[in-house]
Amino acid sequence: MKKYLLILLTCLFSGSAVWAQNAHFTKSGTIEFEKKVNMYAIIQKIITKDNESWYTPAFESYKKNNPQFKTMKSKLTFGNNKTLYAPIEDDAPPSNSWFSDMPLAQQINTTYTDFNTDLSTTNKKVFEETFLVKDTARRINWKITDETREIAGYVCRRANALVMDSIYVVAFYSDEIPVSGGPESFSGLPGMILGLALPHENVTWFATKVTDVPIPETALKVPAKGKATTYSGLKATLTKAMEGWGEYGKRFFKIYLL
Repeated sequence: MKKYLLILLTCLFSGSAVWAQNAHFTKSGTIEFEKKVNMYAIIQKIITKDNESWYTPAFESYKKNNPQFKTMKSKLTFGNNKTLYAPIEDDAPPSNSWFSDMPLAQQINTTYTDFNTDLSTTNKKVFEETFLVKDTARRINWKITDETREIAGYVCRRANALVMDSIYVVAFYSDEIPVSGGPESFSGLPGMILGLALPHENVTWFATKVTDVPIPETALKVPAKGKATTYSGLKATLTKAMEGWGEYGKRFFKIYLL
């Protein structure tokens, strides 16, 4: 009996070793993302008894001319333990509704992160001004779960977190892409984030395609345009600019700091 058990264990460990030798890990390439925003849910949240007389008609008009979910595309390029996340310009004509100008309904960030130095640079559009935010990469206290799902052909594990003390985040990462990156400035997991959701903000980012190709260093260009600041400096600027905006301003404030 012991002899057969020894043979079985030997086969199992040998099989694991062969798998480990043949396992393929994607260390450089591109990831195409789709950002989906539930516009109806977001607009509904800003309607109150104080503004419903003019917001409600505007919302009804928006629903007649626009789908519930607004979809935007972006691309993350990665290599040498660095990432560059950038929006893909939409060829569709812009919506005439000012609801589409809300920060969540746009793609306002181009983010470069060097995980070798733990530094991040983000070109961020805030209203009519552009900031260049240089700081350490965002630190997120993730809690990894046992839940898994497949995204863009990769098996991903779920992790949860709370950012800015109030924004609940759900991420799905794959350790088959051993780069601690993800869409926007979300990172810090033991693998690439291919799915991201802010459930209470009604927005998601999910990878639709991963291309495994060598990426030259020149393809990862650090954003250079904008008013130079840090994360805390931007926070101070927005705090001052949005004084007196009330609850409406708080919603904008959180999104611009994501």
